[in-house]
Amino acid sequence: MAKMLSRVAPWLASRREDAAPGVVVRVLGGADTAQLLALARQDAVANVFILSHLETVGTASPTAGGASIFGVFDGGALLGACWAGANLVPVQLDPDLAGVVAMAAHRSGRRYASIFGPAETVLALYVALEQLGLAAHEVRDHQPLLTITGPPAVRPEPALGFGQLADFDKILPACAAMFEEEVGYSPYVGGKEYYSRRVKSLIRQGHSLVHMNADGEVVFKAELGAVTPEVTQVQGVWMNPEFRGQGLSAGYMAAVVVLAQTLAPVTSLYVNDFNAKARATYDRVGFHQVGTFATVLF
Repeated sequence: MAKMLSRVAPWLASRREDAAPGVVVRVLGGADTAQLLALARQDAVANVFILSHLETVGTASPTAGGASIFGVFDGGALLGACWAGANLVPVQLDPDLAGVVAMAAHRSGRRYASIFGPAETVLALYVALEQLGLAAHEVRDHQPLLTITGPPAVRPEPALGFGQLADFDKILPACAAMFEEEVGYSPYVGGKEYYSRRVKSLIRQGHSLVHMNADGEVVFKAELGAVTPEVTQVQGVWMNPEFRGQGLSAGYMAAVVVLAQTLAPVTSLYVNDFNAKARATYDRVGFHQVGTFATVLF
């Protein structure tokens, strides 16, 4: 952590109070939607989360659930932005501006489960928030951002398909198991209802991908966590432990690509750099690195 701090500390607001006179941070509203959309489209892969949100709701205004988007302005020009809901997600936000956004996020009084996005900005946001008293559970500071266009390099597993609501009671425990393996605690902490609604919503939208065998067991599952007409982002990849070690993952991931490309031409995901097996699978399928993400878990 000390190495990271030395790298990003110069970006903190306390170190750069005179760096950007005239810069203002405020919550975006409907009138800012066009500017936010143009900003996010500068990198349709890295910003698929916010682009998917705008595709769904059509506005930069705060949501009914209380999530909002901070915009950093110099005069009338939107320099960068940051989603502030259950998570913080920067949008084309220069690390130099992370300190002022972190202060706005802190003053909002919200609790954040994570920060994720382009690595330099995520780490700068975290160090600024750490200076304000927010400590991380874990910092994953190097997560290759991968994409694939065109057909996968290995044969897709034909059994993978879109999840059905009739199978919700089988899919939900598989999703919860994946979540707990990935972050180290149950998604049901604080109640099961919110996570259940999220899983059910993904199934309804046709963004849940699953193979259930003849015994009704989920063998493999993944979700398209963010979807735009240009890009999908794969999340929640999970193989039932009973079927691991059999060389099945590449075929399933190839099938994920084929199904995802029925919705958008580019399939993306980000992966922990220490997950050598997953990275090898993605390489076999034909993914290549286009950037680096980081995730801070609270």
